[in-house]
Amino acid sequence: MLPRPHDLIWLNDPQALTGELPDWVAQQWQPALPLVVRRDWHPDGLIAVGIRGMGRERRAAAWLPAGAIARRVTPESLVDLPQLLRSPFVSQPPVQATILLAQQSWPWQWGVTGSCGYALATDVPVLHSGSDLDLLIRAPQPLPPTAFQRWQQQVTRLLCRADTQVETPNGAFALNEWLRDGRALLKTNRGPRLVSDPWQAKMEDPD
Repeated sequence: MLPRPHDLIWLNDPQALTGELPDWVAQQWQPALPLVVRRDWHPDGLIAVGIRGMGRERRAAAWLPAGAIARRVTPESLVDLPQLLRSPFVSQPPVQATILLAQQSWPWQWGVTGSCGYALATDVPVLHSGSDLDLLIRAPQPLPPTAFQRWQQQVTRLLCRADTQVETPNGAFALNEWLRDGRALLKTNRGPRLVSDPWQAKMEDPD
């Protein structure tokens, strides 16, 4: 199975990375660290990845062939409750919030992305007390806004700021934006599209 956006992947050949990489990559990224799959399209079928450096401003885009992937970790694999309780970052608010969500039953697959997901997967200390929690819900079939009511109630009560992206077969959208406005920017491999039904993904003109 090809990796999906937000998956973390490790390489079997660091030389397989292509793209115009900034100088800091050679200093701050090591092959033992994963890359983050991003949302983009390449005519040769290469996989779009992002490289994390130290600090939020250090992000670099690159490409690689699927054959260079040695290991893949998905966002939903990071919300296993026993593993969360063993995390060295268990006292951090984003991990505490993830534990609260993991203790409940949900009608969909969900996971953690962003800095919290990266820390859980690597044990690299990129979390701090003010870190946000980035959440991902897999929604291959259409869901009405009311289906997310209990989730939203729980998320608004968490110990840290949390944002949820809902992944559809057409792309991903911000749940807060869709519930508030009835429309959302759907992030696709070919750019954002303003839609009212993310599962139909019919292009609309912004106001």
